[in-house]
Amino acid sequence: MLLGTLIYGFVNSAILALLAMGFNLTFGISGVANFAYGAVYIFSGFSVWILLNTLGIPYLVAVLIAILLAALMGLAIYYGVILRIKGMPLSEVMATFGLGLAIMELFRYFNFVGFRYTLPVFFDGSFSIGDVYIDYQRMIIGLIAVGLTLCLYLFANHTRTGLAFRAIAQDERTALTFGIDADLVGALSMALGCALAAIAAVVILPLGTIAVEGGYEVLINALAVCIVGGLGSTVGILVASVLIGYSQTFTANYLEPHWMMLVSLIAIAIVLVVKPSGLFSHQKELEERI
Repeated sequence: MLLGTLIYGFVNSAILALLAMGFNLTFGISGVANFAYGAVYIFSGFSVWILLNTLGIPYLVAVLIAILLAALMGLAIYYGVILRIKGMPLSEVMATFGLGLAIMELFRYFNFVGFRYTLPVFFDGSFSIGDVYIDYQRMIIGLIAVGLTLCLYLFANHTRTGLAFRAIAQDERTALTFGIDADLVGALSMALGCALAAIAAVVILPLGTIAVEGGYEVLINALAVCIVGGLGSTVGILVASVLIGYSQTFTANYLEPHWMMLVSLIAIAIVLVVKPSGLFSHQKELEERI
């Protein structure tokens, strides 16, 4: 029982890390809290399903198209919505949340409900660790989470675009003096964040069904991880994913599964009361001192 909890706790932590990466990246660079994030996740899942089952496009091609569509959606959100209200955080939250709500309810309007909307697993089958069986899809989720973390680190530290991202995140005014286009970087960060949401969708959704309501759950989990770890902090996201992931797994195994979401909400409440900036971010405390 304990070994199974540890293994599935790691898988759950990897899932939470994948869900939070895109949201955290966009906020960390552009300062925009993309509350349409859950809608992009669901949009990507349904896009793959439509391309695969309605148009007959091969699975891998459908996945690549869905990721591209998500990135284009991110660009559209930034240039169509965010650019007009940039610098007004409350307006950004309300606008992106309203847009996400409209996207998800549009799928419900066109009757994308029920248990038939599923994505195929990458590889069927399972293997055992001791007396615990784990399917290949969950193993792939863990590997992709680790791989994406490494790729984002290399991208941020060893590419021109990544260094521009870091420059804008650290000091936008100074970055502007070096000729870095803040709006272009912000748009690219939104596009990349949405693409990461799509990647998370195509590897996680095969574990269940695609449901409109899942978008709200994705947004809450992404917010919980980012708030606990500290918005904009990559290390914080990884630590928070482990803390919340194992807490949810222990709750599901030793209490009741339907209390898992309550763990995320409690984590948000505790951190906002005790340390509003998150475990690995000092930005809010510095602003308050100034």
